[in-house]
Amino acid sequence: MSQAKNRTPLTPAQLEGIAGLFKILGEPMRLRILQAVCHGPRSVGEIVVVADSTQANVSKHLALLTAAGILRREKDGQRVLYQVRNELAVKLCELVRAQLKD
Repeated sequence: MSQAKNRTPLTPAQLEGIAGLFKILGEPMRLRILQAVCHGPRSVGEIVVVADSTQANVSKHLALLTAAGILRREKDGQRVLYQVRNELAVKLCELVRAQLKD
């Protein structure tokens, strides 16, 4: 991990939490969905188009991202909008992207 010598070791619960976040983010479709909503709220229909998938598939992944606390779900009249709740997930993607070679 980090080379800092005075860093306190993570607890088992913290390690589980980190592993859970990486597990959720380890699916390309969920990353497409996260990318679709990272600049503002979107409806399920909008996410389906941007993610180039079916509504059933997107809805399944939206439920997982929401349950994990990465996205927030909000009613707007008849529509449901999804937006980023946990900015750390977006930041992690940006950090990894910065290390990848094009």
